[in-house]
Amino acid sequence: MCFVNPNKSMLYNLLYPFHEIFSFLNVFRYITFRTIYATLTALALSLLIGKQVTALLARYQIGQQIREDGPESHAIKAGTPTMGGIIVLGSIIISTLLWADMTNLYIGLVLFATVAFGAIGFWDDFLKCIRKNSKGLMPRIKFSLQIAAATIVAIGITLSDAYSSQLSVPFFKNLTPDLGLFYIVFAILVVVGSSNAVNLTDGLDGLAIGPVIVAAVAYLFLSYVVGHRSLSEYLLIPYIKGAGELSIYCGAMIGAALGFLWFNAYPASVFMGDIGSLPLGAALGVVAVIVKHEMLLLLVGGVFVIEALSVIFQVASFKSRGKRVFLMAPVHHHFELLGWKEPKIVVRFWIISIVLALIGLSTLKLR
Repeated sequence: MCFVNPNKSMLYNLLYPFHEIFSFLNVFRYITFRTIYATLTALALSLLIGKQVTALLARYQIGQQIREDGPESHAIKAGTPTMGGIIVLGSIIISTLLWADMTNLYIGLVLFATVAFGAIGFWDDFLKCIRKNSKGLMPRIKFSLQIAAATIVAIGITLSDAYSSQLSVPFFKNLTPDLGLFYIVFAILVVVGSSNAVNLTDGLDGLAIGPVIVAAVAYLFLSYVVGHRSLSEYLLIPYIKGAGELSIYCGAMIGAALGFLWFNAYPASVFMGDIGSLPLGAALGVVAVIVKHEMLLLLVGGVFVIEALSVIFQVASFKSRGKRVFLMAPVHHHFELLGWKEPKIVVRFWIISIVLALIGLSTLKLR
């Protein structure tokens, strides 16, 4: 079984000394136990603060701005409180601090990415929603900051047991291309790409947060397996000492996201904003890199990939041919203009996300 490193978990320090009196406190040593309660803690926190944060955002009129060229049905969403991602981030960070080993390098890296990308998202939302600057943070500044944060994370990973310049390719057991020094650039692209892909997906009520939950569940399982010597040997994947602790962070992400979905489900009473979508995507990318299943994120986060590609193809086609591939990009707007109702689009994208995640996890044995 996977245990916590003694004297390094906040609740372990507080409660474990009483284990001789209350034997059930021994469970604090187990990652599985702490993952479950990190999930429940984050869920409870997000539900507790969600209503208050939403009311506060509404009070200060921090509302969503709607695209002028967007679907007409979105007009009713104008003014809906946004920047609700603070609910998710706060719940994740507090729950992780309570239940995870804070001396673990991987926990430090993923928390750094969460805070750094959250700060970038906050700045962008602040300019859009409070300063009423519709353009928000200039793209070159935004991407430069994202690359800088991702570079720090990538360098940190090279100093850890998780570092390997070889890639694991889904479905292929013996195909492990070695990127050499280019791996650092690749890791940066994974983190920044994942961050912006989730951001592009966040366009309908509950659309982005659903696949985030699905991806977090998949990487919770992967983190635990990779950090468990016997299970990793059984599945013929690299064992990474300490990586199992990331399952606690993933659990916190799941709980916080479920709590946020309570308020973000159709019709949404609050939107996530960049302060939520950017760090959630970045965190998934960081976990994928650490557990050495970077390429699998293309499958597990397939909905995010599809949304991002739809924008890339739309822009490329319009600039090169003067024609659009979709009625509107990202692709969820295309289906809206085809007449699909918003809840139907969201639920069907959730279904696709679950199917892709299951296929992704199945590759652990298919290899």
